[in-house]
Amino acid sequence: MSNIRLVEAKLPTGFRFHPRDEELVCDYLMRKVALTDTFQLMIEVDLNKCEPWDIPETARVNSKEWYFYSQRDRKYATGLRTNRATTSGYWKATGKDKAVHSKGTIVGMRKTLVFYHGRAPSGTKSDWVMHEFRLQPTFSVSTFKG
Repeated sequence: MSNIRLVEAKLPTGFRFHPRDEELVCDYLMRKVALTDTFQLMIEVDLNKCEPWDIPETARVNSKEWYFYSQRDRKYATGLRTNRATTSGYWKATGKDKAVHSKGTIVGMRKTLVFYHGRAPSGTKSDWVMHEFRLQPTFSVSTFKG
């Protein structure tokens, strides 16, 4: 059972873990980066070694939602491109990145990714969708007061 579900089990009926984008960035991701994550509700998953259907059960919140941390993997050691390939497919970015705001300031960005089976550009689109959150470079650990 996931740490999140253990916490939910202690909440009154009707309450559940369903954070807003701002809460994911400011209350979880920023604390993880600042090494002040006392909640430790989410695990780390290496998305390059894990297919979407194999994401650990401990990251699952309900039948269709998982919450976890993942380190960004570079496609090339000296480049900026992100590697989003797995053994059987790849995660492809779709649409525009959405700004995540807190108190009128952009604190992060949300990118939507869809999993494709096979190799680009001839992969087959699946039903797996992921929202990737990242901190805004101008909103650093030194500016965080949490």
